[in-house]
Amino acid sequence: MTIDPSSIPNFGGQPEPQPQGGPAGPVVPDQDLVKQLLDQMELKYVVDDEGDLAAPWEEFRTYFMFRGEGDQAVYSVRTFYDRAHKIDDKLQLLESIDDWNRRTLWPKVYTHTHDDGTVRLIGEAQLLIGAGVNIELFVSSTVSWVRAAIEFDKWLVEQLGLESDVDDAETKPEEDDE
Repeated sequence: MTIDPSSIPNFGGQPEPQPQGGPAGPVVPDQDLVKQLLDQMELKYVVDDEGDLAAPWEEFRTYFMFRGEGDQAVYSVRTFYDRAHKIDDKLQLLESIDDWNRRTLWPKVYTHTHDDGTVRLIGEAQLLIGAGVNIELFVSSTVSWVRAAIEFDKWLVEQLGLESDVDDAETKPEEDDE
């Protein structure tokens, strides 16, 4: 099974090319299909020690995981955001992600509090694939979920005023010449 490049959604405003021929039958996606899609999207990826496929960005990692068997098989795209938040900021985080979750379909975002008191965010979207899915649905969902994971990170930076944190990390203090 291969991915028709014309089936990758175009978010640039131009009309999407339509695949030739009739609709394809259902397929049961696997990791190789996701690798092919990520290659076509020109995204770097790795396979971790547990065998899960991950695409790393600077502030987060997105995992493409397959769980379950038979009709219960699930494809999950899960993003782990690396920015650590203080436990004292958890209420503000919850209010922000509740707002995101009400306004958007994906990723649904939740908090995880670590033993050391830091709070990190996780975004997730899932698709039941055990009975097979339409290839165009699989491709467009995966692409949309990746783009939404990126957009969430940008949105959160704006919502919480984290631009200064990003700017401070990128800017080195000037040294006095005296």
